[in-house]
This record gives sequence, C-alpha cells and structure tokens, in this order.
Amino acid sequence: MPDLLAAAELGPLDPLQQANASRLRAKASSMTDPGLGAVRPLLDAAGRLRELDPAAARETYLAAFGAAIWAGRHDEGGRRRVAEAARDLPPGDETAGVFLHALVTWTTDGPVAAFPLLAQALRALTEDEDLAVLWPAANAAVELGDLQAWLDITDRAVRFARTTGTLSVLSTALPYRAASLGYAGRFAEAEDVLAEAAAVEEAAGVATRMVSTALIGAYRGRERPALELIEAMERDGGQRGLGRLTAMAACARAVLHSGLGNYPLAVEAALRGGEYQDLVVHHWTCSELVEAATRAGHPAVAARARERLADWGRAGTPWALGALAVADALTGAPGQAEDHYREAVDHFGRGGLGVFEARARLLFGEWLRRQNRRAQARTELRAAHEAAAGMGMEAFAERARRELLATGETVRKRTVGAPVLTPQEAQIARLAATGHPNAEIGAQLFLSPRTVEWHLRKVFAKLGISSRREIAGAFADR
Repeated sequence: MPDLLAAAELGPLDPLQQANASRLRAKASSMTDPGLGAVRPLLDAAGRLRELDPAAARETYLAAFGAAIWAGRHDEGGRRRVAEAARDLPPGDETAGVFLHALVTWTTDGPVAAFPLLAQALRALTEDEDLAVLWPAANAAVELGDLQAWLDITDRAVRFARTTGTLSVLSTALPYRAASLGYAGRFAEAEDVLAEAAAVEEAAGVATRMVSTALIGAYRGRERPALELIEAMERDGGQRGLGRLTAMAACARAVLHSGLGNYPLAVEAALRGGEYQDLVVHHWTCSELVEAATRAGHPAVAARARERLADWGRAGTPWALGALAVADALTGAPGQAEDHYREAVDHFGRGGLGVFEARARLLFGEWLRRQNRRAQARTELRAAHEAAAGMGMEAFAERARRELLATGETVRKRTVGAPVLTPQEAQIARLAATGHPNAEIGAQLFLSPRTVEWHLRKVFAKLGISSRREIAGAFADR
C-alpha cells in the first residue's frame, strides 16, 4: 500500500486526490500501529478533507476515534482532541457520521448522554452496511450492554467477510465474534472462532484477538495459562502504546482472581483498570470491583463503583440492569439483597448472558448460605455449578462446588462426554468424506483452503482419527 501511494503521488494530483492519498496513508499505517502513533496522522488527514469531502472527513475522524480509544491512557487527551476537531463538522446521516456524533457526545458530555445516539447508530445498520463501521458498531453494542446486538453484528460481519473473501474484515470480525460468544457462555464456539482468527490473522486483528483470548482464558480460570496471556497483553500494551490492552488486561486479571477467590488481587487489578475511563471496559471493571471490594472488606470502594454502574443502568439493557442489580445486592441494605439477586438473574437470563447469570446465581447462593437458608442456597448453587462447569468456567464452578459442600451436599464430578463437532466442523467433515478437496470445500463454505485444513485437524482430533478415509466410519460410530 505505501509503495502504491508513493507511486500515485508522483503524478499530478488535485487537492481532493492529495487529501485522499493522505487519508489512505494514515489508515494503512494505523493497521500496523493502531494506537498512539495513528491518532495525529488520521486527524491531519481528516482536517484536509473537511471542506473537500465532509463524508470522507467524518469517516476519517471516526478512524481517529478508534486510534484514540486504542491508545487510551497512553494518550489521555486523545479522544478529546478528536472530539473537539470533529464536533463542528456538518452532521451526516450516513452510518459513520451517526457513530461519530455518538462518540463525540460520549467524550464531551459523558456516556449517559450518548446512550440514545449509540442506540440510534445501531438501528441505522443494514445488512448491506459497509463494514468499515464494524468496530464502532460492536463497541456501541457493548457500551449499551446489548449482547444480542453484539452477537448479531459480529455474525453478520463474519458472514460478509467469508462471502466476499475480505480477510482484513474477517481478521477483526472473528475476535469480536469470539468475545460475544464468550459472554453468552458459548466458550467452545468462541475458542473455535479464535483458532480460525489465528489462521487468517493480519496485523489489524492482532490486538483484538489478544483481548478476546485473554478474557476467555480468565473465565476458564486456569491460573498459570491465563496469567501468561494477561502478561503478554500487558507487555504488548506498554510496548505499542495501546492503553486499551492495559485496561483489558486489568479487567481479565480481576475476573481471574475473583474466580479463584483471591479478592485482594482482584481489587488491585480492577482499581488499576479503572484509572482511565476506557470505552466499554469501564463498565466491566466497575462490575468486577464491586464484587471483589465487597468480598475483600472495602465497602466504600464497592459503593463508589456501584455509583458508576448506576449510570450504566440508565442504558436500560439486560446486561446493564443486571450488573446494577448485583451491585445493589452486594452494597445495599441486607433486607433487599434477595430481591436484587433475583432481579439480576432474571435480567441476565433474558439477555442471554450465560456467564453473568451463572455468576449472579453463585453470589446469590453464597449469600443464602450465609443467611443459614441452606435448602434455598443449594438450589442456586447447584444451578451455578452446573452452568459454570458446563460452560468451562472452572474456577467459578469450583467456587460453587465448595459452597455446596459447605451446605452439606455431596457434589458428584461431571462426566465429560465425547467431543462434539461444531456445525461447521460437521459440514466440512461430511464434504471431505465424500471426496471434496480443501479448495472445493472452501469455495462452497466461503473459507480459505488453509482454514478448511485447520478445521479438519480439529475434526481428526475430536474423532480420534488420522485421515480423511476414516471420517465416514467415525461418523457411523457416533
């Protein structure tokens, strides 16, 4: 891309062509350096386009916002500089313009003022939408606490990228998709998606995949592997000036330590993560801080985090309302805790937030046991244990198991059944069994031959076979 731009710039260019060349150069550079170093070139390019092409200027300011969001605490004034530069640009009704207006409002007037605009921007998305707005759309859904919108957006983005063969979109869409599946409690699917992301990865998707992998690792609760992922993210964030990685790493640490019951370390991580108000991450970090601070004996810290979650509750989504209800149960009057826990379980259940429904039931069961209501505690703890174990949230499942043992209940170990192929793996396996080569399978399913080969290796491992010739027989045995 830089060589092509340099060649183009040797010819006679009018002002608009020069401005577009500057924009393309800045965007190409931001793919390998998406944070601190990308903000100024994108702002400069957007400024050159203001009078020549306002729509292109808005799209470029939106890209500058993305860079400033990734830079985070490493460029504390970055978001405000972008907002101030973009705020007096004529508004546009194209989707990028709507998202830009929402982010300007989020920065200058606060998240609550931006909630209606973020919701409006999500409603403006269509099936034919240019997926240059994938990142703001996904972040808008999570900032609002709308998991269903997040799942829908990422599903559409992945299908679009596969259909068109747009690997640059796919490398970003897959990690976003994995994270959304993770919060729905669909960890096995999320890990399949992340493995595919590694197979098609380009520079643009590296940081996003690292975040999704570390968060899912934290929820898995295997301490050493999870800490290795988190530490790698911390190093990368520091070396590349990506403050968002630093914030996500802190959030993942808090999740991991809460699952393991090490609440002082969870408090320390959540406080570090909350030192800067990162888009999306600040809500997650506040939720972790309320639980950890309550358990670690820091009620004032928990109360302050709860107040910040009260603002999120005004988004009115199941995720936001459920998080606030949990915070109210932990920090509010003991006589109202039961109602708040039941409210949280209901919100998370309606929102399809399997991870948080299991965690709310665990907290509720722990609270009931401490109220000496053992029979009711067992009901909630059994549900939490089954859900957490079924999803693969090993540390949270172990917390629930210990609580169940404390109620006097014997907890049987779950038996692990035969590995189950995902629908895509099953489809690929059947095509391979009937003699289709990887290239034909890929063309039919809009996958690269390399991705097909990766899926087949997983099929072989799950079925306990070593060649295509064995697939049909393995299916017959299942």
